[in-house]
Amino acid sequence: MTSLASQTADPVGNPLDIVEQVIAANDWAFDRRSDSEIAAEAPGRWCDYGLYFSWSHEISVMHFSCAFDLKAPERRRKALYELLARANEKLWIGHFGMDQDDGMPVFRHSVLLRGATAASAESVEDMVDIAVTECERFFPAFQFVLWGGKSPDDALAAAMLECVGEA
Repeated sequence: MTSLASQTADPVGNPLDIVEQVIAANDWAFDRRSDSEIAAEAPGRWCDYGLYFSWSHEISVMHFSCAFDLKAPERRRKALYELLARANEKLWIGHFGMDQDDGMPVFRHSVLLRGATAASAESVEDMVDIAVTECERFFPAFQFVLWGGKSPDDALAAAMLECVGEA
């Protein structure tokens, strides 16, 4: 494919520097493991979420994941896969997957930064906010499937119930 990018374009700075600033500003625990990895923990309504950011300078991509503290027993993983697929149909950005080792649901998103001079604090904040919001929104459905024995359709219907009016 022909590239329209100029050969003299400035390389992207390390976006994990901005990630670290955003995480520190929120007073979340974090570990800057290397120049290409940072892990943090963000509080949520249902659980604490494990945030993981990795940076590939070679392809100018920042990968982000937000993991639930919720492990799927082997016998419920097929139903969880079905729920993940149904939940993904409702997302605009990112997707849900499952960690193969322990069956933990994970929200994932990658950002291409080729041609950008840096990531912005606002874009990092939005990425984390969207991930935590979606995890919070679907957490009850995951619980219903994994521990309540509900079908994926029933779990989504119950979790996505929108209340109208005031009590």
